[in-house]
Amino acid sequence: MNSNERIIKTEYSEEMQKSFIDYAMSVIIARALPDVRDGLKPVQRRTLYDMHELGIRYDKPYRKSARIVGDTMGKYHPHGDSSIYEALVNMTQDFKKGMPLVDGHGNFGNIEGDGAAAMRYTEARLQKVTQEAFLADLDKDVVDFIPNFDETEKEPGVLPVKIPNILVNGSDGIAVGMVTSIPPHNLCEVIDATKAYLYDENISTRELMRYIKGPDFPTGGIVINQDELLEIYETGSGKIKLRGKVEYEKQKGGKTNVVITEIPYPMIGANISKFLTDVAALAEQKKTADIVDISNQSSKEGIRIVIELRKDADAENFVNMLYKKTRLEDTFGVNMLAIHEGRPETMSLREIIKANVDFQFEIATRKYTNLLARELEKKEIQEGLIKACNVIDLIIEILRGSKDRAMAKACLVEGKIDGIRFRSKESKIMATQLMFSEKQANAILEMRLYKLIGLEIEALIAEHEETLANIYRYEDILDRRDSMAQVIISELDGFKKEYGRPRRTVIENGVEAVYKEKEIEETDVYFLMDRFGYAKTIDVQTYERNKEVAETEFKYSFVCKNVGKVCLFTDTGVMHTIKVMDLPAGKLRDKGTPIDNVSNFNSKEENIVCIASQSDLNLRQLIFVTKQSMMKVVDGGEFDVRSRSVAATKLGDGDAVVSVQPLIDQKNIVLRTKEGFFLRFPLEQIPEKKKTAVGVRGMKLSPKDEVEEVYYLRNGVEVTVEHKGKTLSLNGIKLGSRDSKGIKVRG
Repeated sequence: MNSNERIIKTEYSEEMQKSFIDYAMSVIIARALPDVRDGLKPVQRRTLYDMHELGIRYDKPYRKSARIVGDTMGKYHPHGDSSIYEALVNMTQDFKKGMPLVDGHGNFGNIEGDGAAAMRYTEARLQKVTQEAFLADLDKDVVDFIPNFDETEKEPGVLPVKIPNILVNGSDGIAVGMVTSIPPHNLCEVIDATKAYLYDENISTRELMRYIKGPDFPTGGIVINQDELLEIYETGSGKIKLRGKVEYEKQKGGKTNVVITEIPYPMIGANISKFLTDVAALAEQKKTADIVDISNQSSKEGIRIVIELRKDADAENFVNMLYKKTRLEDTFGVNMLAIHEGRPETMSLREIIKANVDFQFEIATRKYTNLLARELEKKEIQEGLIKACNVIDLIIEILRGSKDRAMAKACLVEGKIDGIRFRSKESKIMATQLMFSEKQANAILEMRLYKLIGLEIEALIAEHEETLANIYRYEDILDRRDSMAQVIISELDGFKKEYGRPRRTVIENGVEAVYKEKEIEETDVYFLMDRFGYAKTIDVQTYERNKEVAETEFKYSFVCKNVGKVCLFTDTGVMHTIKVMDLPAGKLRDKGTPIDNVSNFNSKEENIVCIASQSDLNLRQLIFVTKQSMMKVVDGGEFDVRSRSVAATKLGDGDAVVSVQPLIDQKNIVLRTKEGFFLRFPLEQIPEKKKTAVGVRGMKLSPKDEVEEVYYLRNGVEVTVEHKGKTLSLNGIKLGSRDSKGIKVRG
């Protein structure tokens, strides 16, 4: 080992804790959460700043997105091009942002979830509002610039945004152990609320909500829990209930079309196609018989989903069903978490507006301090030039008599005349009295001769007066908070006038959606399932006409209620329930649906032992037999459950159910083991137990033997089976008793 190397021993848990906290804080502060001041995540801020630096302004030609992404990644955001392009795309989409910040040219995706084209195909530039409200004052030293990741560039720590962007555009992001979800709002309302706070810093959240009625989603829709919004905005968290906007269009023949023209904000993307699938499923699952057709006629002009209803349908009741059973009514979870003063904080509406106003005062103070310094410098130079014009002949004489620039400047600033040739003593005396400042002297030495034209001198005097006026104005703004507030308000009014738009989302207290399910007439149907596990139902008349074929071709066939359930018992001791309504109703030759698709049954892990109608089981008892010869009788009413799957019996280690049989008029039971032992005894010897019990032993088995088959005998009915190549009459087996060995039947 090198003598200069040291091994530092540390506790593994402490190192993990420190490393994880560092990672978590990095994700929280530098990746996932927006800054409350500009409402931007670092990747968004860096992308906009890079576009500004590249000169891709709103009035300049579009540039390839790949150029923007590559430049941003190379200079400011070394976390992969996909995150940068995703942020760029997101800032162009008017269905996600209340106010898009980037003007996209090309395929930037759509509201239905189709992704944007690759970055090499699309182009982008800044929106006008982004240039004017987000980036305009970067040259006035209004925000701090920090080193980039490799300290070769400088980037703004925050953009000098002049509007509360975090409210206007909202934000969403998942950090480590925390999540932010801020809804978008209407620009006009946000500006009005900000102005109200500027006029009265003690204004409450309730009073602010006189201006901000609630969120304003770019997809429109209807907020239906208006009374809960105050608590949401006071605490910074809660749930907003949203509904899509529905219109009714009367058609010929008395039919009605339900047309969805606006969707809840959470539905954008793939959830639109899921909504269409869910509506179609309502018809397939027989939840409604009102749907004739459904079509998505949405376009660039907006959302238009048309559901055609049958003639006598109750359209309002149907829409209430959509609110209840689909995402046409949805919730938007609000958690107004943002980075405030360097740390994540869940903020109320008032706190967000206060933070933004404080930021406005901060950038305004820095802006006008900087502008004042510039005007004072201009004033000094202008006064020097005006003074120089009054003694221009003397200055020309000094310049002509000086050997170099330094000699002339020393005379102008300090009145030194050594080495300068003058034409007269008067000029020499006057020169000693000159006292220009350094900046004034430099300006005089750099002044061009055309500035001595009369009109130019007049323009200089006018410019000086304008400078004095600016100095007075800037000092007033900096000295008086009210003056600065008026400047901020004036800018906000300008943005409101140019970029404001009407509210899209309606805010109200909606009535709870109530719909009446039409009662389905209860009838008998036949359940059919083939040996491949495909099941269906057919009506009784069809079954009676094809009874012989049905009994031959289908492994299971029995009558049940169309509104009832079918119980499926497996060798693992589980009972799965299937709603008959979930099974396809069709013709005898229809294929049906795999039983796995309509239940929790898994054909790869379980085997079916018995299938029966739940309504029949309620009237009977069931006999359970396992391969370890454990037996019991259970009341069928115990299996009238709502769960899709329940334990039907308790099994020992390595045991499995061999038979489940409803009791009708069976008198005796015959057990056959793998080693050829038969035991016949009366069913009355099997005790009744609960479904959670293991049961009692039905037959004594040798260590490696197990029950393979179970037969049930009725009085007066001869039952024969094939055993080792011979026909065996089960009725002829000597009647024994439960828990005995039985007799071995040899071939």
